[in-house]
Amino acid sequence: MRKIIYWVHVSLDGHISGPNGEFDWPVFGPELARYSHEENDRVDTFLYGRAVWDLMSSYWPTADEDTTEEHARYFAPIWRATPKVVFSRTLTRADWNTRVVGGDLDAAVTALKAEPGKDMQLTGGTGVAAALAELDLIDEYQVVVHPVVLGGGKQLFPLVPRFTLRLTETRTFDNQTVLLRYERAA
Repeated sequence: MRKIIYWVHVSLDGHISGPNGEFDWPVFGPELARYSHEENDRVDTFLYGRAVWDLMSSYWPTADEDTTEEHARYFAPIWRATPKVVFSRTLTRADWNTRVVGGDLDAAVTALKAEPGKDMQLTGGTGVAAALAELDLIDEYQVVVHPVVLGGGKQLFPLVPRFTLRLTETRTFDNQTVLLRYERAA
């Protein structure tokens, strides 16, 4: 069965975006970029909620054009080619090798996990991640903590009932960011 890996950037004070929705604060150095590239080899499907989809689809289709930023040049072609699923009750269609799934989240994700293929990566966001965590459908949490205090914004897990995780790895990148890798505790 395929796994869902939740990949998220978070500030030291537990926010995934700033007070005004800003996402200009993640520090993405060369070591973190390499690790991210390695993780992309584990998955063959990207999963998004509507808000993260809007952010990703506004940037990644052309992110490798006219840039010297190594991560953008590397990841943009991967993003375009990789199948994507957007969970949304309002979006009806999406471009860039993407299917939109609405309705019963539990049934839809259980069906996706049963399909053949590599693991799937759920990127950022709080809505879908919180719903999947509550349904116990996230298999691995990869939380990248960045050296910034935002003082407000979207919390990583707002209003989610308590659950316990088991730490499986910690790792420091570029002497700045820290990966915390967890699995659900039994």
